[in-house]
Amino acid sequence: MVLSGFVLALTLASVAGCGLRTSGFGGGWLGGGSAGGGTSEVSSESTGAVPVATTSRMSIAAAKPVDAYVLLGGRIKSCWFNADAPLLPNHVYRANVSPNGNTVQITIHQKLALGRPGLSTYAIDFKQEGPSTVVTTENRKMPPDLAAKMQYDIDRWKRGESNCSKEMPKAVAAQPAAAR
Repeated sequence: MVLSGFVLALTLASVAGCGLRTSGFGGGWLGGGSAGGGTSEVSSESTGAVPVATTSRMSIAAAKPVDAYVLLGGRIKSCWFNADAPLLPNHVYRANVSPNGNTVQITIHQKLALGRPGLSTYAIDFKQEGPSTVVTTENRKMPPDLAAKMQYDIDRWKRGESNCSKEMPKAVAAQPAAAR
């Protein structure tokens, strides 16, 4: 009942264009990066033996981690793992929710025999920071084209889109050096 009330309030606020505190990246129910508060972009450190993982952060205004997980996790399962045309047919979805719902992690694993999870290839963390939930994504071993599509979908969903797009992100063409 509480979750359906939250979803209804979130939908009404989105339609009315009021009441949501969004940050960066142009609105929607998800904002990006810092929301004017004390959060900052995640930095990656490089050590000689460990490759740097790609991470991205976004905040979900006024949502608890478990509520944000229900909304985003539902889109992930229906778009990336659907029976008809899954984006990730050779992967499995796992979620770990803390007993109090303040931290949630979705991990995407390579699929082993009998559908068992193998190597973790992508992670999405939901953590409470003040009144908002911060969502951090990490590409651990996912091929770059799939990781780009996954991040593209997450970015679309944070702007309020809810469909399962087959569109791949457009690669940024390298800019030629300016003549001097």
